[in-house]
Amino acid sequence: MSRIGRTPIIVPAGVEVKLEGNILTVKGPKGSLTQKMPPEMGLEIEAGQITVNRPGEQKHHKSLHGLTRTLINNMVEGVTQGFKKELEVNGVGYRVAKEGKKLVMNLGYSHQVIVEEIDGIEIEAPAANRIIISGIDRQKVGQFAADVRKKRPPEPYKGKGIKYAGEVIRRKEGKTGAK
Repeated sequence: MSRIGRTPIIVPAGVEVKLEGNILTVKGPKGSLTQKMPPEMGLEIEAGQITVNRPGEQKHHKSLHGLTRTLINNMVEGVTQGFKKELEVNGVGYRVAKEGKKLVMNLGYSHQVIVEEIDGIEIEAPAANRIIISGIDRQKVGQFAADVRKKRPPEPYKGKGIKYAGEVIRRKEGKTGAK
């Protein structure tokens, strides 16, 4: 039995969970999320908690068990607390600024790189070298952060570029002088 899959999900007060067929809707103080769940998995919503049951011991069912539970937990956590990714911009002359719903980045190119907010995602630029991406959908937040990072990934020689906060960049040694 999957340890992750069999752990019940506690539904906090103020969160409404509704299951219609295999479509799960979670509403909370920060918003609402809807996701189509695998039809094989059995979902039981009772007494302020959700449990996920699998029909058999097939490999396919075992792999879906933990995944389904994690997806539901992320939905519940998203509508109550939300998710956040922090990015750092390193490099001489590299800076970011928020203009309306756009993130304007100077990343050493001959032009500015402009990224627009998408639905369900908020961008903040509290400093010239920090970006905070937040939202209620974990997948959207992570994908948007990865797309922003892709505009100038960190390079291994000087460490210039956009990296996640806390990410360790493996540095390489430069050329050595020949004698």
